[in-house]
This record gives sequence, C-alpha cells and structure tokens, in this order.
Amino acid sequence: RRFVVLPILRDTVLRTVPQDEVGPMSLYQVQKLIYQLNRDPRTRERYASERDAVLAEYELTAEETGALTKPDIGLLYVLGVNGQLLMHFAALHRIEWPDYLERMRQGLRDHGQVREGVYAATGYEGVEAHDARLKRARENR
Repeated sequence: RRFVVLPILRDTVLRTVPQDEVGPMSLYQVQKLIYQLNRDPRTRERYASERDAVLAEYELTAEETGALTKPDIGLLYVLGVNGQLLMHFAALHRIEWPDYLERMRQGLRDHGQVREGVYAATGYEGVEAHDARLKRARENR
C-alpha cells in the first residue's frame, strides 16, 4: 500500500493516512489544467467544444470536475487552487473582480477552510472573525 502524509490535526499530532482512504491527490492536476486554459488558446477552444474530453486528460476527482465545469470559484479556492491561476480562470468565465472575491468568501462559508496548497489555513478563525479583524485594522490606520 502507498501512503501519503496529510496534515490532519488531532491534538497537534500528524498522522499518516493510506492513499486509498483519501483518493487522488490532484490539486496539481487542477492547477495544471487551469494554467493551460489561461495560457493556451487551443486548450481554451477544446475546452469550449469538447470539455469532457479535455477534463478526462487530467486526474481529477468528481468534486474537482464539478467545480471546474460549473465553474465554482469558491470551491476551487477551498480546494487550494492558487489565486493567480484562479483569477484568470474566473476572467475566462467573465466573472468580474468583485464577484470573484465574493465567490471566494462564499466558498469559505460553504465549504470551510482552504484544504491544501499555499492558502491552507492554520488557526482558521472563520470568515466573520477574519472580516472583523480586517475592519479593525483599517479603522486603526
């Protein structure tokens, strides 16, 4: 059996989880696809005309496929997609900047903290507490 180390906090102890219990670790695949969509006109054309075929070329979970197809910007953010990639993917789908930001906030409310990647939260305090802290910081300037 292959094992993957996941940072699952249980009294601050890390434990090893068998890969077959967590499914494919495919954040890389999601980001690779989004990168290609952002950079390559031919990939965009294929995605528009034969989306299922393009998605099948990547090792994606059903949740990731659904988030990409919808597109569910909030879920993609929570799954750990890098914001630099995600903002261009949102623009590709004609999602304007304020709506993009709100969709990420809504993703945190709907799906919880960011699960992996560079935005994975430690000591996550929730959307409302974070917004209140930012507001206090602005007021104290």
